[in-house]
Formats: sequence, structure tokens, C-alpha cells
Amino acid sequence: MSHKIPEKLGKYEIREEIDRGSMGVVYLGHDPYIDRQVAIKVAFLDALNDPESGEQYRKMFFNEAHTAGLLTHPNVINIYDAGVDEDDCYIVMEYVEGGNTLKSHCTSDSLLPINKVVEIIFKCAKALDYAHRQGVVHRDIKPSNILFTPDQDVKIGDFSIAHIYNADATTTQMGGMMGSPRYMSPEQLREQHVTNQTDIYSLGVVMYELLTGKQPFPADNFSSLVNKILNDEAPPMVDFRSDIPDTLNDIVFKALEKDVNNRYPMGLDLAADLTKVFDYLEKPQEDISEQERFNSVKKLEFFAGFPDAEVWEILRASSWQDYGENDDIIVEGDMDDCFYIIVQGTVEVMKNNTVIRTLEKGDCFGEMGYLAKTKRTASIKSRDTTSLMKINSTVISQVSLNCQVRFLKVFLRTLIYRLSATTEKISQDI
Repeated sequence: MSHKIPEKLGKYEIREEIDRGSMGVVYLGHDPYIDRQVAIKVAFLDALNDPESGEQYRKMFFNEAHTAGLLTHPNVINIYDAGVDEDDCYIVMEYVEGGNTLKSHCTSDSLLPINKVVEIIFKCAKALDYAHRQGVVHRDIKPSNILFTPDQDVKIGDFSIAHIYNADATTTQMGGMMGSPRYMSPEQLREQHVTNQTDIYSLGVVMYELLTGKQPFPADNFSSLVNKILNDEAPPMVDFRSDIPDTLNDIVFKALEKDVNNRYPMGLDLAADLTKVFDYLEKPQEDISEQERFNSVKKLEFFAGFPDAEVWEILRASSWQDYGENDDIIVEGDMDDCFYIIVQGTVEVMKNNTVIRTLEKGDCFGEMGYLAKTKRTASIKSRDTTSLMKINSTVISQVSLNCQVRFLKVFLRTLIYRLSATTEKISQDI
């Protein structure tokens, strides 16, 4: 059945059709009030009125608008508006130009580099952790529901069957066995109580496919698939890709644990483990004992007043990075949320290829990125052999509360000192 492209839906101007399925169509639209492009998903009237599936589809359609509208996160597709224009029900959402889903990177001939997969899943884990803390469980995490943008960022979409905890009585909730079978957790298949850990399991399946190009539980029919998900172990990923580190294999299989008590409890726990893998892949660590590192760190002014146990906590939550002479540590324009403490060596702060400051053992840098994941405004290079502690805002939240409070006090003191010094220099230059 053909569907005529409307000129407008509500206040939105329709430019062109960008996608079409059996239940609806997505248009490229323009919001004249804010002057931005938007994607507009429109439900087909005959799908909404279908005597067998219409009611279910209507629930799914408006569940997506309501649920995703509760969430504001850089790795979740934004929902801006929803409405009805005569017979057309529509949802207005963020338009990502040139984006493709992760499905295109789940075959053995189109795999992404391992470090890119780790980065993608790290962002998804943090986005899901945010959604879960808002009481939203996605329930349909799969490659085709995760958009991979041209600048290699990710956006989770399609919250049509999401479940909202603590919802009021007027909120539509989707019941029964919901989701895509190959990505369903054992508890989903058993139609048991579904929690945020279901999304973590599904994300584990996505990670397995992105790393190997294979499904962890290949099956020819539904009953065989269910039996494998409930009872079998997935093949080790090294069977398909020899360069996967053991630690990464362990992380994937922990996400795929059939018993929720052995699975990651929260997305943040998965993200924390992935951070350590990413650091390992980014720059392999030299064989230096933990005790030697502790001895070096303990002497730094930053850790004066920290009990030994808390120094150990931060040391184990951070990553140790070694650089040679004139290596790039931070490149201007990069975006991250890491804070660095110089344990040994000297680094140069550069702007427009000009050295504007030198930092030495015991000094820190990266405070603003750590606080608010912003683009780096200067480059940092090692002048000589340099060792750094790289502290990520995700993993520091895993240490004990007393340790977090002590770390934050010293961090803020360091930041205030840095800002004061900058203000004084600006006043002298005026």
C-alpha cells in the first residue's frame, strides 16, 4: 500500500522519506521554531487499526515516546515531541545524519577494531546505567537498535517495549515475553521478573557479536535457541578471533552469566571493567610490580594524608601509563573524562605548537575533562620518560565512600589552585 508524503505534521515541515518498515515510516523533517532537522516516525493507520495487532502496536508506539522522553543522555536518541495530526500518530526525535546501526559490524568481514568495540560498549553501558537509575529497562538491546554515528559515537534508540519501574497507573506498560529472541536473557525467556540486568545480558550478546562476527548461541529454530540460551555456554571468543585479550573474554562472559547473581549488577560495573581493558589495549603496561607503583605514588604530595588502604584503592581503580620522549598524552580537541597525576617525568602543555607550561612529578592535569567530559583545550606531550596515573571518573566511583570523599577534597583543592594561578597570570598580562 502506498502512503503519500505529507507536507506538514503539526508544526513540522516534512522534507523527505528516510526509512520505511511494515508498521510505519520515518521522515526527515524540519522544526521551523528551533530551526533544526528532526526525524519523524509516523505509524501507519492500517497498522494501528489492525484487528489482531493494532492495540499492541499502538501501545508500543506511544510507550516509546513516553519512555525515551524521560531520558536525556548523549548516548540515547533524544525524543523531542509526539502528537496526533488528523489520522497520523507521530514521534519527533533527534536526527543523526549519516548514522548506521551496529548491525553492519556484526559479521566477520566487517568487524571494528577491538578498542573501538570496547569504547562503544563502554558508552552503551553508561547510557543504560543512566536509564536504569531513572527506572527504565530497555528490554530490546540489539545491534539494530544502536546507532553508530559518522563521528563514531553511539546512540541507543527504540524504547518501544521498555519497562518503567515506579510508573503511575496511567502509564502503558508492555507485558509478556517482549524482545528479540537472540538477545533475550534467560529470565526473559522464562517470563520471569525482568530487571536492568536483562539489558546487561543483551549488551553482552551485542559485544560478543561485535568482537567475533558470530552469534553466541546459533540455532536454526526458536526451541533450539531457547534451549541453548538456558543451558549452553557460548564458545570462547578466541575460537573466532585470536587477538582478544583474556580479560575482555572474561568481561563478556560475566555479562552473559545465566544466573543474575553472577552477572554485572549495574551498567557502571561493566563500564568500570571495560575502562581497564581499554587502557591495556591503548598502551600495554610494562612489567612493574604493584608494590613498586604503590611506593612511588605514596610519596606524591597529592596523597599526603591518605591511609595506605585508600592509596591502594585508587591505585587499583586507576591505570598506569608509561610514555617515552615526546609522546602525545592528550591532543587538543580530544574529549575524555580522565584526570592525570605525574608519578615520574616531565610533560609539556602546548597550545598552537607552543609550550605554555611545564609540569613535573607530583603535578596534575586534566581536571576540567574529569569534571565535565569536555574537549581538551591544549595538548600534552611527554618531555622525557614519564609515568602517569590515569584516573577515570567512572572507576573512581567504585572505591569506598571515605576514599571518594578524601579524593574529591584533594582534587578540588588542586583545581582551585590551578584556577587561582590562571586568574593571577591573566591579571598580570592585562
